[in-house]
Amino acid sequence: MITQEQLFAILEGTKTTLTIASVSIIGGILLGIVIALFKISRNPVLHGVSWFYVWVFRGTPMLMQLFVFYYALPIFTQDVFNITLRLPGLTAPFLAFTLNSAAYLSEIIRGAIQSIDKGQMEAAKALGMSYYQAMFKIIIPQSYRRLIPPVGNELITLIKDTSLVASISMFDLLRTVTSMNNASGKWHYFIYAAVIYLILTSLIQVVFDRLEKKYSVYE
Repeated sequence: MITQEQLFAILEGTKTTLTIASVSIIGGILLGIVIALFKISRNPVLHGVSWFYVWVFRGTPMLMQLFVFYYALPIFTQDVFNITLRLPGLTAPFLAFTLNSAAYLSEIIRGAIQSIDKGQMEAAKALGMSYYQAMFKIIIPQSYRRLIPPVGNELITLIKDTSLVASISMFDLLRTVTSMNNASGKWHYFIYAAVIYLILTSLIQVVFDRLEKKYSVYE
């Protein structure tokens, strides 16, 4: 039902899907931590910047953000700077998915941090720690357990949302099987994609469930 060439194409599409999701979740977590710290900061400028960032990226469609980096950016740079800046390879989806994911993850991280008893911060400061020392050595480590389920859900969402790159002519898993369907008129290629998506999301669920159980002993 499937040739070796088609199998390799599907595997290559799966690799693209996993690459985008992996880079985006890692970048999203790192940037999300920074934005979350800005959001809970008493500095009004940092708080305002983080609020605006989250407001923009959570309030606009993921597809539109992808189009901005892939289609609008070259036009904008040509109009303003007279230089056409076109992002190479997977850079546009990396940026779009990372920035979008960071907006959601920052709120998840902020909620987890603020759920830790305030006495922990006061005790750390009493020991002579700075705000950021206390945050990274005491508060954030205690929030790991509470971050695991929502971060797992965000990764599952990213895996599925990567299918949007088909709209900018990139061959992820879904676009690959769609092309096979269009060329052959056979629907069963979508079954292969569905099975792969289910396997990937199920593996993520199992891994994060085990992580949650492992860290729950510290609660």
